[in-house]
Amino acid sequence: MYSFPLDKNLSIKEYNTAMADKKLINKMSPKILVLLSIGHMMADINQGAIPALLPFLKESMGLSYTMAGVILLVSNFASSITQPLFGVIADKRSQGWLIPVGIFLASISFSLTGIAPGYITLLILVFFSGMGVAAFHPEGFRMAHYFTGKKQATGMSIFSVGGNFGFALGPMILAYVITFWHLKGTLFFSAIGIPATLLFMFAVPKLNEPIIKFKENEKLLPKKAPPTFKAWATLFLLILIVTMRSWTNMGVVTYIPFYYINYLHGNPLYAGKLVFVFLVSGTIGTLAGAPFADRFGHRTLLMGSFLFSTPLLFLLPRIQGNIIFLVIGIAGMILISSFSVTVVMAQTIIPQYLGLAAGFMVGFAIGTGGIGVTLLGKVADIWSVPVALKTIAFMPILGFLLALMLPYPPKRKS
Repeated sequence: MYSFPLDKNLSIKEYNTAMADKKLINKMSPKILVLLSIGHMMADINQGAIPALLPFLKESMGLSYTMAGVILLVSNFASSITQPLFGVIADKRSQGWLIPVGIFLASISFSLTGIAPGYITLLILVFFSGMGVAAFHPEGFRMAHYFTGKKQATGMSIFSVGGNFGFALGPMILAYVITFWHLKGTLFFSAIGIPATLLFMFAVPKLNEPIIKFKENEKLLPKKAPPTFKAWATLFLLILIVTMRSWTNMGVVTYIPFYYINYLHGNPLYAGKLVFVFLVSGTIGTLAGAPFADRFGHRTLLMGSFLFSTPLLFLLPRIQGNIIFLVIGIAGMILISSFSVTVVMAQTIIPQYLGLAAGFMVGFAIGTGGIGVTLLGKVADIWSVPVALKTIAFMPILGFLLALMLPYPPKRKS
């Protein structure tokens, strides 16, 4: 992977230039990225199952739509508030142990939600599951960064697609285990999480070896200047943009099941399949969109994902039959195609803080999706579920308008 020893034929100036340009980093390592992607899937499979669990919890506990939205809000709040903190910790010193611990905490806590004795206990379990997800992501994205090579968006998409696929797989698995074992079927998720925890307990130290060696040699370079005020302002605008995508994404994932199960009284498996198609198509979009972004520009892909997904989202509550699978699939592919790209954009804006950048993008920005779902719960309680579903289609328009104002790529002083 890496070639780190200081070449005696290099002057200090040449060595610094080589290190700064990452010329001593060879090429992308797909095998390592795939392994990390599997861990990403094992963590996010739990968070992805939470929206699909809400209709069943609503019925069994007699919850309002707003109370159901609060469950998702608590989960995303745990991720959004604590994930940047874990990012700061990861940036100061490699914390590989956060990867297996994060997977374990996320899976065990979620597996107990189906047998929670009350609403408060349920919220506590959901909070700790979110904490597990928060612990995994910054360290996972920081570690993946060192194995992406020059094609950062493409490399990061390999790691990201595991999380997207896990988020898609969670609702489908949940639909089946709930159908056969009712709410106690959530215990099945611990059978997934425990083996994954053991795998990464042994794998992470090996993965960390070349990174630690790289960091030791990197100390020979002058310290990077802290991000400027303009860089932080640009990052804040990017967070708002990703928040719009998150509200849209989580809105579809949450209110498609509500629409078909609670409003139309349809088959839960049918609703689960729709969510699965939406999210799996998003994983395809993540992989397909990254090479496009590397070639034509990160911002171009981001703007296009908002622009072209909007008309498809307006169609969702207006069509029936098998064509809805095609429409929701294309919408998911386009909308989620910018997922890994926005992480790379954040790391480009503040390259001094790779973990923190990932924490903001995956944790804080995406975690705010719970706020959007809670607000949509109010809309559903007051006006109806179809109105909430139609409201979702307006969010990508806001994201597109904000992306128009984003100063990216950032200009740097030589």
